[in-house]
Amino acid sequence: RGSVATKEIGILPRIKGTMIHDFWKPYYYYSCKHSLCNIHNIRELRGILELTGQKWPEEMTELLLSIKKRVDSGKPLTKAEMAAFTDSYDAIVIDGYQANPPPEAVKRRGCPKKGRVLNMLDRLANHRHEVLAFMENFAVPFDNNQAERDIRMMKVKQKISGVFRSTKGADMFCRIRSYISTARKNSLSAFSAINEALYDRPFIPEF
Repeated sequence: RGSVATKEIGILPRIKGTMIHDFWKPYYYYSCKHSLCNIHNIRELRGILELTGQKWPEEMTELLLSIKKRVDSGKPLTKAEMAAFTDSYDAIVIDGYQANPPPEAVKRRGCPKKGRVLNMLDRLANHRHEVLAFMENFAVPFDNNQAERDIRMMKVKQKISGVFRSTKGADMFCRIRSYISTARKNSLSAFSAINEALYDRPFIPEF
C-alpha cells in the first residue's frame, strides 16, 4: 500500500469532499478535506487505558460519545455548546500530556521515540479539527464504518468464494454490488432496485 498504489487505482485522487480515514499517512497526500474515524480513535484510547490505567483516555472516549449523542439528535449545536465541547477536549489533551511528558532527547541519538501514548496525544492535539469534523459538519459521519461495510462483500468474495476468474466477472460483480448498495442507502430494497433495472428503469439517485 501507499500513495503510489492509491494514485494508480484512481479513486482517491478524484475525491472532492471529505475523506474519513484511520490516520494512515498516505491519505494526506490528497488535498481534499480530512476527518479521522472516531471508532479507530476510541479503539486506540481504550488500548491506552488498558495499558496505562490513566484517566484521560476514558474521559476522551466519553466526550466523543457525548458529542456524537448530541449530534445524533439532529438539532444544530449552538456556539456555546461547541465551545464547551472544544474546551473539554483541549483540557483532556492537556491532562494527557501532563501524565505523559515527552522524553528528553539523548545527545547524538536524534529524536527519541514517542511511543503509542504520545503519538495518540499528538494526533488529538494536532488534528482536533479532523477528530471533531462530525460535530462541525453534520454531513460528516462519526466513523468510516459505512465504507468498511461496503467493501466487506468484496473481501468475502476474495477470501471465501474464491476470487474472480476474469476481469469482466470482477467488473460485473462490482457494478451489481455498487448498484445494490446505492439503492439501500436511498431506502430502496435490493429486490425493487434489481427489478427496476431488469425493466430498463434503473434507480439513479439525485445529487
